[in-house]
Amino acid sequence: MQKPTHSLPSLFKQLGLPNSPEDIEKFVTTHSPLKPDLKLEDAFFWTPSQAAFLREEQLEDADWAEIVDQLNLMLRTKPITGKQN
Repeated sequence: MQKPTHSLPSLFKQLGLPNSPEDIEKFVTTHSPLKPDLKLEDAFFWTPSQAAFLREEQLEDADWAEIVDQLNLMLRTKPITGKQN
C-alpha cells in the first residue's frame, strides 16, 4: 500500500484552516462526533467551497481522498478529553 500523497495538516491548509497539530485537534474536538447519517461534506461548519472540495475528492477517489477519509473517521469518533470522571 502506498503512503498517502498528502497529510492531515496539508488538507487543513488546502481547506484554508489553521493546520498546526493543536488547531487540528481543537477542530476535531469542537466538531465531533458527526451524526452517522450526515455526509462529511454536508456538515454545517464547511463553507460551500470547502464542501465542494471534499465532495469532489471523495467522488473522484483523488489523491486527497485517503486523507479526507481519515478526517471523516476522526470526526465520527467521540473526542477523548483530558478529564476523567
